[in-house]
Amino acid sequence: MTQQHDRDELMELMSRYATMSDTQDWDELPRSVFCDEFVCDFSSLGAPAATFSRDAWCEGTKQVFAGWTATHHAITNHRIAIDGDRATIRAHIRAEHWAPPEVAAGGPNCWLVVGFYDDVAVRTPEGWRLSSVKLTLTYQENAALLAASMAAQKD
Repeated sequence: MTQQHDRDELMELMSRYATMSDTQDWDELPRSVFCDEFVCDFSSLGAPAATFSRDAWCEGTKQVFAGWTATHHAITNHRIAIDGDRATIRAHIRAEHWAPPEVAAGGPNCWLVVGFYDDVAVRTPEGWRLSSVKLTLTYQENAALLAASMAAQKD
């Protein structure tokens, strides 16, 4: 394998990661994105960093995203460092989450998240997989829509 081939594969990995929530593919894509267990650090959004099984993370994340009418995640400006079978990836994230009318209640209907991912990928027999995902939030708009979306699901 060449360094460029690995870089291309890692960028594709990040594209699959971004696509999961936008397409609601919680079955096929996660197996091509995550290790069986991985660390997820979304502490910048208030969720504690923890180690998850891929299946447990998908089940929880599926519930979070069920409350949105649509989402769009753009991961760009990848900076990749490869060291043998381990790679670090720093990339920009812009994620938009549109709330249904009953959640937006006539107000803003899009929760915007902007920041960085600092991820670690490892080479497995099946290809590169994420072993660690860390989101660093640098800006958001309409954060109250997240709580409103979650509350609407419980009703």
